[in-house]
Amino acid sequence: MLNTNKIVETIKMIQEEDLDIRTITMGISLLDCADTDIKKSCEKIYNKIVTKAKDLVKVGEDISREYGIPIINKRVSVTPISLLVDVSGGDPVEYAKTLDRAAEAVGVNFIGGYSALVQKGMTPGEIKLIESIPEALAVTSKVCSSVNIGSTRAGINMDAVKTMGQIVVRCAEMTKDNQCLGAAKLVVFCNAVEDNPFMAGAFHGVSEAEVVINVGVSGPGVVRSAVSKAGPDCTMDEIAEIIKKTAFKITRMGQLVGTVASERLGVPFGIVDLSLAPTPAVGDSVAYILEEMGLEQCGGPGTTACLAMLNDAVKKGGVMASGNVGGLSGAFIPVSEDAGMIEAVRAGSLTLEKLEAMTAVCSVGLDMIVVPGDTTPEVISGIIADEAAIGMVNSKTTAVRIIPAIGCADDDELEFGGLLGSGPIMKISKVSPKVMINRGGRIPAPLQSLKN
Repeated sequence: MLNTNKIVETIKMIQEEDLDIRTITMGISLLDCADTDIKKSCEKIYNKIVTKAKDLVKVGEDISREYGIPIINKRVSVTPISLLVDVSGGDPVEYAKTLDRAAEAVGVNFIGGYSALVQKGMTPGEIKLIESIPEALAVTSKVCSSVNIGSTRAGINMDAVKTMGQIVVRCAEMTKDNQCLGAAKLVVFCNAVEDNPFMAGAFHGVSEAEVVINVGVSGPGVVRSAVSKAGPDCTMDEIAEIIKKTAFKITRMGQLVGTVASERLGVPFGIVDLSLAPTPAVGDSVAYILEEMGLEQCGGPGTTACLAMLNDAVKKGGVMASGNVGGLSGAFIPVSEDAGMIEAVRAGSLTLEKLEAMTAVCSVGLDMIVVPGDTTPEVISGIIADEAAIGMVNSKTTAVRIIPAIGCADDDELEFGGLLGSGPIMKISKVSPKVMINRGGRIPAPLQSLKN
């Protein structure tokens, strides 16, 4: 028997509390598209993506209409393109253009996988791909890029860290007439996961199936509403229990969408990513959840503790609702995409240093951070190294998606539009780590890498 109260509750969550499926992402292996001729490789890639993902958008729209569940994005992730560059040689930007054409043909919002995994060293193909990222992101509209520069097992590749500071600045410079958008489509990871459905960091790992469907849920507005209804007299452990139960409901919806999409597309169901992904929409904010817990404003004393509890409760509730939990699965804190975070930065209560502390207990890292346009590559490399160290030591995924606001005054904001929102320029220390960054080499893996 259908429970009428549960149906009404779900409808209210969708209509009044901004509950949605943030993305269904089809991961596609391109290993069989490798060719010593880059033109032939690109042709194989285009044909495979168009063939495998031709029904992805339609199926997503059909499910949304039939079940009344908003599915905001339909996306594709592919095998890290650097692997193909090592085989074909040539200009990697040709691959980016091919991915962009394929994404346009199947109608998805973004395509991820213009990526390289260089946590322990770099091959010639990986070096060429990394050097091409600024141009690739400037000449395409749907392509997203990521580079993994460290892991708990391998340590941190400081040569790659130095390079990525330079690449981030070049990405911003090459798209300065378009709100420096190139840098917003690039993520630098430590401990990147192979089944992440969220952009800009999604890629299809080499250990994944030929084709797979991954689902990313949302729901900060739903969690905020549940915590708000609890009132100020609840203890923190009672708040944690409320969040767990709410996360369970959200995840069940993601499980349903993933199962149905998998059946209709005829491909395996991969994972549900439990991450609370905010949007600039009013109320759909992780910062507002933390404030409902009792903070005067996000960024003040107590913020890291509240975020740690939120992240843990979401995971505990989610794993009870699905046997397919994976991806990043935590609470995202992308500044430009979260209305409450934006307000806290404008008010001065949320600083870059506090955000760094928060990233020690949540997914994923310093995300969608706008910094002054004159920030040096060495400073950005230092920030990347700090975040990677947090991820490496704590055996968790951390990342940096930072946007230098080239040509803007320090009190300006970048307007990205859509889910990317708007980013106030955050103050940043100008103290240079140049000597440390120029040392290169590798920060050795921590002791916990020897858990075997």
